[in-house]
Amino acid sequence: MPDATVVIATHNRASQLRDCLASLARQSVRDRFDIVVVDNASEDSTAATIEAAPGVRNVFVAAPNRAKARNAGIAVATGSILVFCDDDTIVPEGFVAAHLKAHERFRHAVVSGPIINVSDERLRPAPRSSNYSRAFFCTCNASVARADLLAAGGFDERYDLYGWEDTDLGVRLRAKGLRRIFDWSAYIYHVKPAASMTLERRRAQAREKGMMAARFVRKNPSLPVRLATGAHAFNFVRAAFVRASGLPALFERMARHDPSDSLSARLANEALVDVAYVDALRDGLRAERG
Repeated sequence: MPDATVVIATHNRASQLRDCLASLARQSVRDRFDIVVVDNASEDSTAATIEAAPGVRNVFVAAPNRAKARNAGIAVATGSILVFCDDDTIVPEGFVAAHLKAHERFRHAVVSGPIINVSDERLRPAPRSSNYSRAFFCTCNASVARADLLAAGGFDERYDLYGWEDTDLGVRLRAKGLRRIFDWSAYIYHVKPAASMTLERRRAQAREKGMMAARFVRKNPSLPVRLATGAHAFNFVRAAFVRASGLPALFERMARHDPSDSLSARLANEALVDVAYVDALRDGLRAERG
């Protein structure tokens, strides 16, 4: 029985998944873990990609739901340690070894490491202080004992759109007494080509994330959750001022007429993504209240 199982949920990212699995095949402790890929209703060549990867198990989940997909992977995992990464990541050769070593030193812990965003898979910078994260549990790069995760109830499948399902689980893991270990040697590369992160795609993700944030707040209306999600009076007043001032229309014109990577275009894009998130959060909170 392997010491760990790497769980990857994927949807229509066959080429990125292929690169991720290739990097996992080069791990220094390849004999100590197995891999479960959950195909979350992909319509591209994902199934063939998984089949072509030696020793990788494939689970198919028809409903597009990240929480449900990861729970399905957990259900068939055989390792006592679960390592989560995304399908658009590249792992260095010592990635799994670093997670295992941390769990050997610290029991009942959530282990995470730097997530280094790169625009090209060939870019492999070393971790820097800016790659530090305070997130307790982020499935792009995290590991936890399977027994501890199951005791916390697994992923809440009511998070059926983008965002917050891992943060919600992190809150429950912390409540169970697990501590967070940030290991600088357990770093990972998150490949985000600039061309793939269009404004419309980012706004669509922001709208889904805002709706799921409302669900998170409804489930756990604590002050830390409200602050983390932006579901507090100051944020809504700020957003109302921005909208009343007519700035979103200006941002739209800036984004449309300056599609380059200039500072003004980046600021306009960030502002529009923020507007989409806050609007969805506000509407979601109203809907959740019924």
